[in-house]
Amino acid sequence: MAGGPATRVAFFFRIHGGGIEVVHEKEIQRLDETSQVKLRVTVKKEDVKAEYDKLLKEYAKNAHIDGFRKGKVPPSVLERKFGESIRFEAGQNVMEAALTEVFAEIEERPLATSIPKLEEGSDVKPEFDRDFQFTVTYDVYPKIQLGPYRGLEVEQPVVQITEEDEKRELEALVEQNSFIVEKDGEAAAGDIATVNYWEVNEAGEEIPQSRRSDYTFTMGNGQTIFDFDSDIIGMKKGEIRTFTKSFPSDYKFPELAGTTKRISVELLTLKEKKRPELNDELAQDISEKYKTLEDLKQDIRKRLEETAQNRVRALTIERLMDKVLEQSSLVVPQSMLQAELEHTWQHFLERNRMDENIVLKILKAQGKSKEDLFQEWMPQAEKSLKVRLLIEEMMKKEQIEATEEEVDALIKEQAADVSMHPEELRAYYEKNGYLESIKHDIKEKKLFDAILADTKIVQGAEVKFVDIFQGNR
Repeated sequence: MAGGPATRVAFFFRIHGGGIEVVHEKEIQRLDETSQVKLRVTVKKEDVKAEYDKLLKEYAKNAHIDGFRKGKVPPSVLERKFGESIRFEAGQNVMEAALTEVFAEIEERPLATSIPKLEEGSDVKPEFDRDFQFTVTYDVYPKIQLGPYRGLEVEQPVVQITEEDEKRELEALVEQNSFIVEKDGEAAAGDIATVNYWEVNEAGEEIPQSRRSDYTFTMGNGQTIFDFDSDIIGMKKGEIRTFTKSFPSDYKFPELAGTTKRISVELLTLKEKKRPELNDELAQDISEKYKTLEDLKQDIRKRLEETAQNRVRALTIERLMDKVLEQSSLVVPQSMLQAELEHTWQHFLERNRMDENIVLKILKAQGKSKEDLFQEWMPQAEKSLKVRLLIEEMMKKEQIEATEEEVDALIKEQAADVSMHPEELRAYYEKNGYLESIKHDIKEKKLFDAILADTKIVQGAEVKFVDIFQGNR
């Protein structure tokens, strides 16, 4: 492979001329210890010249050159003026047609994430006295040497469901069913305050353009940029309070780090959260299926047990796949890894509901970049891809399939959970392209049902529900 950077060419794989055949020779080489292929293609010089002549005729029909009528420009004039461009375009067309032809015949097709790269030194503008030859490299589906996955020994934690877990769930329900009311009196932690605030100078005068109006926040949550939650405790509606704030050198907002500011805050409104009593009435308000508080508690216990079982299963599969990965061999294609990192980045932005430019500015203030973040994420992203590829290989080896009956049953179950008609949910899945994901979930469940039945499970230490649910081991 030639040294130096490769030229990146985007090929649009379309059939030219009703499926013409232009490939004279092809040579395919799988590069060692990578998921890359090098493809060398040769096209007969006569075919290249035919494409060039066709383009020349098209140029002749449409060219506007002073001194000649449209469509009457001599080929020799066109070649002097546009010859280099036409040769380049002919080369591009022939490469596209040749690759379309080759990829229809061979198994080593490029991944959707991989754009073939034209190797440096390949012909770009063909000469007509010799055959046209070019070389591209691209990523393909990796070769996978799957290690043993049946009959392995895996340690499984034992989860305790305690009264503390039940109380935590009840507390969350009480919080969800709390309501907001206007408050008279003094501001306290947990209250919802609406304020105006601004910076003042040593003379006590407002600094221009520093005012923020009608800012609402929950006191004690640390949401304010100047961190004045505790400074306004005890204030009443309509009151203005001025105080000095000094910020440490490692303050969470870099623009304030190491500075001292005088801040004035005006309390406009004050609200508080009223919590309902934990009794039969609250249970009935939460759902009609509960008649008493005890009914609610029993349902909470049941859901906690189901959640723990699902988490233990997921953790067992994770540990099983760690062992399979240790004894398997595969190289993740770089284009696939890059696509995974980009997907993780987009998910990161969506999860945090942040604009990309804002995140990039925050990273810059921290002395980091998007690329630095990708480097941090790369080991986990690569492992996740390897595990997914191994699972696909295991499903293929076990010949696991999802039947239409299984798909219908799962959609019916999911529809009941969201109070939808099964056909309505199926139509939604079909419209948004989710059916394949549903089938994959079914296949993966069937795969691990079979493998876990053949796995030697060793009971591990007892762990708290909250620890295993939060991913701690």
